[in-house]
Amino acid sequence: MSITLTDQDKTTLRTAAYGAVSLLAAAGAAGSPHRIATDGSLALASATGLVGHVLAAKTKDINLNGKSVAELADHVLPALTAAMNLLNKQDLAEADNFRSTVIVAVEAATCTHQGEPSPTLADMIRKITAALDAA
Repeated sequence: MSITLTDQDKTTLRTAAYGAVSLLAAAGAAGSPHRIATDGSLALASATGLVGHVLAAKTKDINLNGKSVAELADHVLPALTAAMNLLNKQDLAEADNFRSTVIVAVEAATCTHQGEPSPTLADMIRKITAALDAA
């Protein structure tokens, strides 16, 4: 099946994936937000398939500005669900690829902590996973 993504669809995918990493960095501010962001972004850069090509594009179309974690979450969590919805309609394999890519990035971003993620990070991981699964 051939998948067709508009520029807006690609922006949604990038916003969702990089936004998930940004949410973790913002929620993990007591730890090392820079390490979280770096490890999560490196995981996204290793994506393959159509998702990998979309995430690797050098664009400035991602808006992850917010004055609080709540403002960022209001933008990112719906983008995660929208990304899954649009991929589920066109190609289930790419939808699975996107979901697993985001989950791997979340795991990479949070494995820098000794033991379990902090309660704050664990809660954000649950919210990210729920948004992915809401589609």
